[in-house]
Amino acid sequence: MVIQIALLLFGLTMILAAAEFFTNGIEEIGRKFSFSQAVVGSIFAAVGTALPETILPMVAIFLYGGHSSKEIGVGAILGAPFMLSTLAFFLVGATSSLAALKGKRRFELRIEVRSVRRDMVFFVAMYSSAVALPIFLGEAVQVPLAIALVFGYAFYAWLTFRGESAGIEHAGDMYFWKAAGRLGVPTDGKAPPLLLILLQVGISLGLMIGGAHTFVSSLEQVSARFGMDPLLFALLLAPIATELPEKFNSVTWTWKGRDTLAVGNITGAMVFQSTFPVSVGLVFTEWKLTGMALFSALIAITSSVILLGTVLLKKRISPLTMLFCGCLYLLYAIVLVVR
Repeated sequence: MVIQIALLLFGLTMILAAAEFFTNGIEEIGRKFSFSQAVVGSIFAAVGTALPETILPMVAIFLYGGHSSKEIGVGAILGAPFMLSTLAFFLVGATSSLAALKGKRRFELRIEVRSVRRDMVFFVAMYSSAVALPIFLGEAVQVPLAIALVFGYAFYAWLTFRGESAGIEHAGDMYFWKAAGRLGVPTDGKAPPLLLILLQVGISLGLMIGGAHTFVSSLEQVSARFGMDPLLFALLLAPIATELPEKFNSVTWTWKGRDTLAVGNITGAMVFQSTFPVSVGLVFTEWKLTGMALFSALIAITSSVILLGTVLLKKRISPLTMLFCGCLYLLYAIVLVVR
């Protein structure tokens, strides 16, 4: 049992370390090609930080047989939007509130309304369809719906690239380029070459897949050992361990007042998580959402509708709104304990 827990932690460490390098490389690509902060936040950073949680269900569904592995996959797919729309929102709300109390910023989130509105409209529409249509129309709709979701994300990305947005607010130095400097390569005042950026991204992706493989194997054994429902165990544990640590990018950006990147990192990841991973679940699992799994999806949708309504009505986001959305996670936990 100790070995399984150690492997679980080792797999998580691999995933998170690789995701940090991957995101760092993706941000460097954004800077190299002069993409806007909406593109970097909602597309590149969001996809980069979403990959660990995306890879987990893929590994569980495709590389492991058995019912419990597919339940882990479905739990991880549902867990990502659930955590992003509750605890990740809460992190941003709490950070902005604390910064305001310390006099570092005003008590509001300065966002690009157009970008957040676009993200939330796409998420609510696509995720609600993925949850509701198979329930009311049956299995026959799952494959066409999965294809529609993939095309929906492509359309969303096209709109984001075309949309108006300010320049990049923040991008750190690339890790491999820093290492090259320490090895004697002249790097002062020079941008890293594209080949080195792609090398960092590729290696990071490989390590993420390896870490996810270890994590899923250990997760299945640990959940069976404690007699827990693999779906609920994956829904609650996997996203906390893989999504939330990466969303500390948003905490850093919020503390510095760079709210468009902070919020876009979360809402963009929500759009991505509601399309590609959900499409895999629709095609390669039974996708029968009931009980607490369905409840988690409804909470994610409710939280997103609240945020979207706030943006549409007030053209801004209050930290209190983010804190309230985060508290919906507490509601889920209470219902889980009571039942």
